[in-house]
Amino acid sequence: MTTALPDIDSREDVERLVDTFYDRIRTDDVLGPIFNDVARVDWAEHLPKMYAFWDAVLFGTAGFKGNPLAVHLQLAELTPLGAREFDRWLALFQANVDGLFSGPVADEAKVRAARIAVVMQQHIIAARGLSALT
Repeated sequence: MTTALPDIDSREDVERLVDTFYDRIRTDDVLGPIFNDVARVDWAEHLPKMYAFWDAVLFGTAGFKGNPLAVHLQLAELTPLGAREFDRWLALFQANVDGLFSGPVADEAKVRAARIAVVMQQHIIAARGLSALT
């Protein structure tokens, strides 16, 4: 008998989701070098921001401070951030959600992640187009 996975329904669930996702990111062949070598992410600083971000996205909780778009635009000046990288990020995120959770909030997390990936890519493409003109 298989036990159904729980839905994401608390800050603790968000933290578990974020921690396991970034554990995957750090060791991923495509994304690991971007996070570890190019961005040189300070995980002790980054993870609490991601907890607050996903808590805000999924539950409307106040507390996230930051500008993820600006950070990704700066990073895109240092390393390729295109469909390959965003597709990989999204595949890892969705697999991570599916491995831990099931339900409406888990489904919403995957939908929101897909939207975030698309928006980030569009802004990076637009910024590249503008920088090519100047």
